[in-house]
Amino acid sequence: MIAVRQNRKQVTPPQEDYLKAIWTLSESRTMGEASTGDLASELKVSAPAVSKMLKQMEEHGLVSHTPYYGVRLTEKGRRIALKTVRRHRLLERFLVETLGYDLNSVHDEAERLEHHISDEFTCRIDALLGYPRHCPHGSPIPTDEGALAGLVGEPLAEIVSPARLRVERLDRANNDLLSYLCESGLLPGASLRLLKREPFGGDLTIEIEDRPSMRLSRQAAKSIIVSKEQV
Repeated sequence: MIAVRQNRKQVTPPQEDYLKAIWTLSESRTMGEASTGDLASELKVSAPAVSKMLKQMEEHGLVSHTPYYGVRLTEKGRRIALKTVRRHRLLERFLVETLGYDLNSVHDEAERLEHHISDEFTCRIDALLGYPRHCPHGSPIPTDEGALAGLVGEPLAEIVSPARLRVERLDRANNDLLSYLCESGLLPGASLRLLKREPFGGDLTIEIEDRPSMRLSRQAAKSIIVSKEQV
């Protein structure tokens, strides 16, 4: 049964972008905070622009900002951030599975669409897709109630060889890197073997399922989140 929701209260698309960026940046940090510098880089805006927006958002009870220390989402801000993340990741899944988008182009398309669909439309996409738990890149999709599965795995760049691994997700990879990883078969769910890693931060040698072994740069391996398979 599809849950029908009222249209969300007025929050501007730029504010949703900021809330999602803060949540994304602080998701893996113990203190749950994001710096203004990181936000400026993530959103490709100036530091003064970030400060101005954070002041407005703090007045609306969306964030708690301590200058020179960082910004933290309030409970209200976190709810809206998770709603935005949910819409984005469900749209990515819909665009890939239903419309045949490539993995390297789906993020930008979902960015353009996520501010313009209602909660009801989001729930209908969720039902149509069979209530998926992860986006095409492997990141968990929040439920309509805001529940979110925990992140598992660690960057391939940090794994000690030899090891049998499973790709869990592709984390913060740009479009060019995504194209390369897709062509190489390094997709969520793929099994691989880490055969060797060169010393002093050098390349990794891996074998992906039944493909010939290949060399992978450590920089690329940072974006590939893996978990160890039971032997």
